[in-house]
Amino acid sequence: MVYDLLIRNANVLDGSGAAHFRADVAIQGERICAIGDMPDATATTIIDAQERYLAPGFIDVHTHDDTNVIRTPEMLPKLTQGVTTVVVGNCGISASPVTLADEVPDPMNLLGNLENFRYPSFADYANAVDAATPSINVAALVGHTSLRSQVMDSFARPATQQEISAMEALLRQALSEGALGLSSGLAYRNAIQAPTSEMGPLVAAVGESGGVYTTHLRDEFAGLLGAMDEAFTTAREGKVPLVISHLKCAGAGNWGGAGKALSKLEAAAQHQHAHCDCYPYTAGSSTLDLGQVTDEIEITITWSQPHPEQARRPLKEIAAEWGLSLLEAAKQLQPAGAVYHNMSEADMQQVLAHPLSMVGSDGLPNDPHPHPRLWGAFPRVLAHYSRDLNLMPLAEAVRKMTSLSAANFGLTDRGVIRIGAYADLTLFDLAVLEDTANYETPIATAKGIDMVVVNGQLAYYQGAITNQRAGRMLRRTARISQTLTPSQPNQEQTP
Repeated sequence: MVYDLLIRNANVLDGSGAAHFRADVAIQGERICAIGDMPDATATTIIDAQERYLAPGFIDVHTHDDTNVIRTPEMLPKLTQGVTTVVVGNCGISASPVTLADEVPDPMNLLGNLENFRYPSFADYANAVDAATPSINVAALVGHTSLRSQVMDSFARPATQQEISAMEALLRQALSEGALGLSSGLAYRNAIQAPTSEMGPLVAAVGESGGVYTTHLRDEFAGLLGAMDEAFTTAREGKVPLVISHLKCAGAGNWGGAGKALSKLEAAAQHQHAHCDCYPYTAGSSTLDLGQVTDEIEITITWSQPHPEQARRPLKEIAAEWGLSLLEAAKQLQPAGAVYHNMSEADMQQVLAHPLSMVGSDGLPNDPHPHPRLWGAFPRVLAHYSRDLNLMPLAEAVRKMTSLSAANFGLTDRGVIRIGAYADLTLFDLAVLEDTANYETPIATAKGIDMVVVNGQLAYYQGAITNQRAGRMLRRTARISQTLTPSQPNQEQTP
């Protein structure tokens, strides 16, 4: 038999967390069809891994690439990191099911301009992704704030029962069309007025459909533990797996709190599906939020609609130059984006290393001066935190960005190297692997990612894209209604 692609002499990290093993890996069509010592095998394309590491393609579970996978289908910030699948629609904001008549509400403006919100149904969005043929796979959540934007005349209040019913109808349709589940961003001003009575029916609809619920907690600062309790209760009552988005102890007054937060996560996970994601940096980035403006941390403006000339400058400098307080300067800059250096390294490392955490970049691709996590998150985990600091074994780091992610989001036959799995693969040279993006130069390609295969096609090789774009929309199709246990995934994913 002549295989389509044969990768020889690889140190295989299969995604399970087990130690690497030396093997050849053969691919036929979209799938892995043989693994082992195959000295006599032949193939149309043969690549000698030279004992570099071959891992499942990385799954970025926390992205805001919703419109970028259509507008910029090459997806270089992700492909060059070894990412083969992105989960979009996080933090309560999604590109569908949405149509907007005028201004894009905050923080939906992170996803693009008014013309980018043109998908009144999830099916419209999914079909647009397939038509764009991105270089990577795409799976999507529906955002709670996006649902609010379709049925409410004001965000500054709880939804009425009629509005909740209208949101639920939109959500159920999206779930029937393949959405993974629901996300919320309850800390944002356009969702913070949503009480648990608004979230409950929506989360329950997700549970009935076999989906997943992810949440940017209502409070990541002093009220973190209470916000976690709210999320656990909502998910448990809705009978749905929970993922806490970018778990952190934000604000200088909360540094040192990771142990308590992780203990609470562990306790919940004894009785329900509960995980979190984490990015390997001590700064966050989002729209400029007046509630986060303080002189305790460094805040850098990344963009400003009324004052674009102030981008890439510290808020303190801008305020001093204008003779204003930090808060008044921030008001004049809005709408704007910012990087907040609001976490401690020790806390972040604890969350990143925890067995219940996955890796997600939370990158903002439409930011003209983005946080470096957009281009560097996954190599940074492998090179800096695993190889250099020995925070976790390499195999465990890979598990956090492959099989654990696939299991939590129901991506069947993804995130693993085994016969029959989709051939989403990343080959990297651990000796030279490095994230080169930083806060000063955030748009920079990582070193050491030598090859990326998506659905059996060579997408990235030796520092260049190949134009063999083979990504697709991954629609959730299974409907499983059994009682959940912590070890029991509740959904499946097929193309």
